Amino acid sequence: MVTDPISDMLVRLQNASMVGKATVSMPRSKTKLAIADILSREGYIGEVDKKAKGSLFSVSLVYKNNRPAVSGFKRISKPSRRMYLGVRDVKPVKRGFGLLVLSTPAGILTGKEAQVKRMGGEALFEIW
Repeated sequence: MVTDPISDMLVRLQNASMVGKATVSMPRSKTKLAIADILSREGYIGEVDKKAKGSLFSVSLVYKNNRPAVSGFKRISKPSRRMYLGVRDVKPVKRGFGLLVLSTPAGILTGKEAQVKRMGGEALFEIW
């Protein structure tokens, strides 16, 4: 059993992209599907196949100039310590080249979307 499923998802994405895999599969949950949709929309991963058999879903990986689109991530809020950010605390990641993902009352949002909606929430992770 995995104690931090979001971190497990991010590690699977990073490990599969480092060895050059085309797709990676992981256990399905509503939170992970919402995160995968955001990462797909922002260009960090490719298409999300929600119709995979069983309790898994698969994600196609993106490579730019033969390098993985996901080069690193930082888990901010962990099961042992939750970190919450107000709307004023949301800052750009890696000078605008990264992405902050938040869990807000309006659902899973990026940092930019949360600023537009004037919402804060639990800072899940940064990815670049």
